[in-house]
Amino acid sequence: MNIILLSGGSGKRLWPLSNDIRSKQFIKIFKRADGSYESMIERVYRQIKSVDADAKVTIATSRTQVSSILHLLGNEVNISVEPTRRDTFPAIALATAYLHEKCGVPVDESVVVCPVDPYVDDSYFAALKDLSAQADKGNANLVLMGIEPTFPSEKYGYIIPENSDPVAKVRTFKEKPDMETARGYLKEGALWNGGVFAYKLSYVLNRAHELMDFKDYEDLFHKYDTLKKISFDYAVVEHEPEIEVMRFHGEWKDLGTWNTLTEEMSEPVIGAGVLGENCEKVHIVNELSVPVLAMGLQDVVISASPQGILVSNTDASARIKPYVDKLPDRIMFAEKSWGEYRVLDVDTSSMAVKIVMKPGHHMSYHAHHVREEVWNVLSGSGTAILDGKKIELHPGDSLRIPCGAKHTVSADPADGLVMLELQIGKEISVEDKTKYPME
Repeated sequence: MNIILLSGGSGKRLWPLSNDIRSKQFIKIFKRADGSYESMIERVYRQIKSVDADAKVTIATSRTQVSSILHLLGNEVNISVEPTRRDTFPAIALATAYLHEKCGVPVDESVVVCPVDPYVDDSYFAALKDLSAQADKGNANLVLMGIEPTFPSEKYGYIIPENSDPVAKVRTFKEKPDMETARGYLKEGALWNGGVFAYKLSYVLNRAHELMDFKDYEDLFHKYDTLKKISFDYAVVEHEPEIEVMRFHGEWKDLGTWNTLTEEMSEPVIGAGVLGENCEKVHIVNELSVPVLAMGLQDVVISASPQGILVSNTDASARIKPYVDKLPDRIMFAEKSWGEYRVLDVDTSSMAVKIVMKPGHHMSYHAHHVREEVWNVLSGSGTAILDGKKIELHPGDSLRIPCGAKHTVSADPADGLVMLELQIGKEISVEDKTKYPME
């Protein structure tokens, strides 16, 4: 089975645990059997492999999320990188071309596209295999998964099939309705549109060539920032007469907001937190080292991270996005392929950052042109390269990196490396970085 997982999102509805780099799918909030925690993307990947060990998984994502994916999944998955964000049709077209030209998937094979963050059981991924098999039959150009609704909802679009068969032709689509209209859709046998569908590679490649001017994957990649922003639904689905829908009866939930996410938390407190007396339906998720104490609260979610602190009524937490839009957009923490960093303090001309590097990993060889840095080794060990010169690093060591100096560091394969990085300059920006090949 070929699967494209769409990994996007601005990370605002689950603020402060999420940001523009770490969207909701990267938050470690689901408890494993061994007591550790996994993220949505890890959970989905594990479930796919449990149903189909040979599944070929490709994640379509933006540049900003690549490091987080590598941090959590390593090199186990293929990644189709969008140079810029251009909505789902360009992203799916690029990923489809990537599958064919870079991964060698024949054009007559089918591929299933689905979001990276559904909260589902294993029956969902068994249904994806059935969806792929249905697309292989070639009875329709697109085969959609329709979720059997458990209640009328204003949150989802609807698919109305021609009949109640397990697989049926699609009669029409409906946008997100008001509650009364949603009740009417359910009486018509409508299904939730979960954004899951399958097709043969040749179909989307042909449609992409009809709607966009490009020669091959490389050409499409380099022209990507010139493409029109348009969803797959508007560009393809609404204009395709040959569409089938396959019913799915199993568990399916969108955990896009705090009120839905807390419903699936296996415990009320994650991290340093204590629920005191007279607390009912209170959830604490704390990524800081300082403890959170809640007293006498009902129906409240409390979340703390370097990005900020949220204290909200559980129902109101679903409406935080416009308020988060007004907050400073500086990224205060992120997971990278080599480890993670966390901003500890920000001043007008300096910033202190804690860097934790995974054993045996290394940063890119790069330089900053409007700031200098000072690395202070807290634990572990590593090897820095500063303008071509190799320097061993041990606990207590300090290394100054002048403006414009090319530098990198690799962590010890056994112990890793933890450093306090002090950035000093009139302008401190993530854009102030130029990468170079190793000398």
